[in-house]
Amino acid sequence: MDTVTIGKQITALRKGQGMTQEDVAKQVGVSSQAVSKWENGGVPDTELLPKIAELFGVSIDSLFGIDTTDYNSIRAALSKKLIDTPPEKQFQLLFRWCWDMERALMGRMPEDAEYEIETLEKDVEKTSLAHSSILSNYGFTQMGVAGRLQYFLMMPEISDKDAAFFQNTDYVSFFQDFSHKDVFDSCVLLHKRESGKAFTPGLLMKNLGLDFERAMEIIQILRKYHMISCTQLELDDLTQEIYSFKPAPSFTLMLLFVQELIHRPSIFYYFCESRQKPWL
Repeated sequence: MDTVTIGKQITALRKGQGMTQEDVAKQVGVSSQAVSKWENGGVPDTELLPKIAELFGVSIDSLFGIDTTDYNSIRAALSKKLIDTPPEKQFQLLFRWCWDMERALMGRMPEDAEYEIETLEKDVEKTSLAHSSILSNYGFTQMGVAGRLQYFLMMPEISDKDAAFFQNTDYVSFFQDFSHKDVFDSCVLLHKRESGKAFTPGLLMKNLGLDFERAMEIIQILRKYHMISCTQLELDDLTQEIYSFKPAPSFTLMLLFVQELIHRPSIFYYFCESRQKPWL
């Protein structure tokens, strides 16, 4: 029995799923000292191997480094693991998997990792942002690994960029509309409110110091981009318009990427640029 391999496999699987030694111990029914012993050259009792394999969603053979890869089974195991994870921890787990995939594109296995998410989260100041990026002829990744913002973007190479980016899209009009500070500030204000919460022009007038006419102009601009819908209510024999705001995740992403255009990322934990093709 290859004790070195099984120890490395347990370590890699545990870290890949964002688990501590205490988490594994609790799930398997042993002490955290036992898990530490396994990861440092010890061997789990034979009767524990099925539990360990089930916990990580892998085969017993894979614990010993035997490649019996069935990628459909791996996909099913990952899906089941995510489904069985509490909602408040699902995105943390998914982000760690993204980090593993980022490193795999660099030819690195989890057990070879120089940097783990947990370590980076402790070492990188919350006011900073550490990145990773891979730029190839087959696509690119951009990742905020730690600091004030974590995200992962992956885009395979697009064959028809004109159709993808420029067809039926008037960028100039959009940027002209949002170049006005009160339009931009209104959109930020509305994104900070609870989703689906109704409002009237008075909200913009009160919070941004706008007059009624300008508030209505901004509402119409945001309606043009389907961010706002209007409902007419009959109150005291009078018709009053109530507005609902529809948050757009793309607006949040726009803030992220415009920020990186203004302040180009400079701290990278992994970076590989082999791209020769034009971007657009």
